[in-house]
Amino acid sequence: MSITLARTRALYDLASVQGALERSKGRSPELEAFYERMLDTGAERFVTTPSSTAALAPLAENCPNFGEVLGDLTRYLGLAHAGDGGFNVMPILLLGDPGVGKTHFARGLAKVMQTEFELISMNALSAGFVITGSSASWKGAKCGKVAERLVRGQYANPVVLLDEVEKASGSSQSDPLAALYQLLEPETSRAFRDEFIDVEIDASQIFWVLTANSTDGIPAPLLNRMAVYEVPKPTFEQAAGIAQRIYRGLLAELRLRKFAPNLGAAVIDRLAPVSPRDMRKNLLDGLGYAVAAGRDDVKVEDIRIKPGPGKARIGF
Repeated sequence: MSITLARTRALYDLASVQGALERSKGRSPELEAFYERMLDTGAERFVTTPSSTAALAPLAENCPNFGEVLGDLTRYLGLAHAGDGGFNVMPILLLGDPGVGKTHFARGLAKVMQTEFELISMNALSAGFVITGSSASWKGAKCGKVAERLVRGQYANPVVLLDEVEKASGSSQSDPLAALYQLLEPETSRAFRDEFIDVEIDASQIFWVLTANSTDGIPAPLLNRMAVYEVPKPTFEQAAGIAQRIYRGLLAELRLRKFAPNLGAAVIDRLAPVSPRDMRKNLLDGLGYAVAAGRDDVKVEDIRIKPGPGKARIGF
């Protein structure tokens, strides 16, 4: 079992927050409440580091097609243990077809690091205030997702996933990607200023994961701030292993102790072209058909794959 090591880091200056609270009196009850929360919770947050590279093994098993990025993360974690700088790598951009497992991988990364996870869907996002907050002088103003996670959460290094970043749209006055130029740069992210609270917050420990189907629409200066990885579809052998793990997980979840512990080869052949997201549904249905037939094993006829829109995909 791998134990996660944790230290603490101050994310903001309490005196600055107190001063901002005094200046905001009478302006916005929501802003005052947020400042008071910052003072009540204090500035210290945990920064986690897995105690060994073995912590990444479950992620490698569940996401076998992410070998390249996991290889780099393993080396960077080794460097973190060789020194005392913590496990903090440059932002990661995962490129791949829809369904290859990008979001699933980011969630798994947060789990093995034992930190928090925040998903920000960039699809059709048209304004940067979702990330950076809006001015307290606006009606209905509130803080952005980054400040919200860091202030209300327990960790300085949450995994923040920006999903489908290439699909963000906006204008020159409201570019949803503009905030990333500061947030994805270690030096400038240490003094991130959300427009709502207008107090500097250290966002440099955030573990950024961005996903996209392609680099089209992503500005070159942003690409230069990230490590870019092409994620392939799982091979047949990898998909077979994923199907077995999902099946065993369902047996444990449903406490179906009499069922065979492994799927047969014919069932694996039928499931291999299906995305793991759909694998779970098809296996759940298959188990139901098997029980209805009075059997304690899943047969090929129990896997009734329904054709979806477009071509079949492998992935999460």
